[in-house]
Amino acid sequence: MTVIERLRTSLQDIVGPGGVIAEPSELRTYECDGLTGYRVTPALVVLPTSGKEVAAVVAACHQAKVPFVARGAGTGLSGGALPVAEGIVVSLQRMRSIIGVDPVNRTATVEPGVTNLAISRAASPHDLYYAPDPSSQQVCTIGGNVAENSGGAHCLKYGFTTHHVLAMEVVLPDGAVVTLGGPSPEVAGPDLRGVVVGSEGTLGIVTSIVVRLLRKPESVRTLLADFPSIEQAGHTVTDIIGAGIVPAAMEIMDHLAIVASEAAVGAGYTLETPAALVVELDGPADECAGLFEAVQKICEANGTTKIRVAADDVERARIWTGRKAAFAAVGRISPDYFVQDGVVPRTRLSEALHRIGAMGDEAGLRVANVFHAGDGNLHPLVLYDEKQGEHERAEKLSKEIAELCVELGGSLSGEHGIGTDKACSMPVMFGEDDLATMDRVRRAFDPDGVCNPGKVLPTPRLCGERPGPFRPHPLEAAGVIERL
Repeated sequence: MTVIERLRTSLQDIVGPGGVIAEPSELRTYECDGLTGYRVTPALVVLPTSGKEVAAVVAACHQAKVPFVARGAGTGLSGGALPVAEGIVVSLQRMRSIIGVDPVNRTATVEPGVTNLAISRAASPHDLYYAPDPSSQQVCTIGGNVAENSGGAHCLKYGFTTHHVLAMEVVLPDGAVVTLGGPSPEVAGPDLRGVVVGSEGTLGIVTSIVVRLLRKPESVRTLLADFPSIEQAGHTVTDIIGAGIVPAAMEIMDHLAIVASEAAVGAGYTLETPAALVVELDGPADECAGLFEAVQKICEANGTTKIRVAADDVERARIWTGRKAAFAAVGRISPDYFVQDGVVPRTRLSEALHRIGAMGDEAGLRVANVFHAGDGNLHPLVLYDEKQGEHERAEKLSKEIAELCVELGGSLSGEHGIGTDKACSMPVMFGEDDLATMDRVRRAFDPDGVCNPGKVLPTPRLCGERPGPFRPHPLEAAGVIERL
């Protein structure tokens, strides 16, 4: 009996036979996350239903020296949940309980499989909500948000996941269970909670999370402004921040992204405009009204060709539907694409966008831009066609765009994480001592290297023998054979 066969028996004892997936055809569902260009089939997938079961599963993997990768909804865009060959995927999709909402202390305690949006829905009867709102918030899970330190459109004013997580129960790579953080943002001793948030599943598996809830704002005002160029939209963002105004959100979409989004959801964006800027303000009604008027004047000073003000919550939701549909909608104009999420200083937005456009032209590939303009978090989408042999060219351009952000004084990732996608670019941003320190922290949690190996930090295996792009056999593509 092989190691995997023995482990399968142990895992079935823990979660029951129905909680372990071993059929090759079913394992294919877990071959990749949202970075679909790279796929690895795991040996097994296990679906625990409680923190106790997760701890037992991890302890079994640790004892067998078999690597494991935690997975939520699989919406990540950096290959952070890419399985390890002959390894185990620990899927948390069955852990979907909202354990409780505490309106007095403004917190909610949830399991990792709860969707981001479900937290706000549960808190809504108490006039509360959960602030981080990734574009995939209807399907992405809070466990994945913790792993990647996700932000979303409103991170400009309200911050990222790390600013809203108070405490976590974490299963360490040897199966031990610890609680990190506490009932308040500041606790005595090292901030181990902060170390785990954003560690991309490399330090353990989070099995419950206490998040901070906010009171719903008294007033919310939203506008959609068209501009003759994406550079003018970028200058508008700089001017708004320069005027001392901090909107809840500022988002830019270029022409390609608008065309794709409108084809998908028909939110009423202007198809002909080169760029659209969404600005949202919230807070006390009087303050919000005055700042909203100032924002409109700044838009006009920068040459806006049209301003659409949301008249009510329905129209506001429609505008946001158009913005949040952009990533998935790009599939309507391109069969394949890479998404990056590098960050640049706001003052260099226009320069970054100009250079990205030139790099796309040189590579002979289209690049759609949709991004969190307020904090300089770009989301360029490199469009390509795998069947036309464009994968390697697109991957090269995507990597160059990420490294351009570092060159301009920014970073490789704003919220999607490093994962598999950008690990080999880490030396562009960090020196040898920095990377060695990160590795020491990781080994302190996981000395055996079994917890989501091959992610975040560059290794000879990862950068020299990287998994190749997924390419079906011609007979498989023709439907003659089936891959098992």
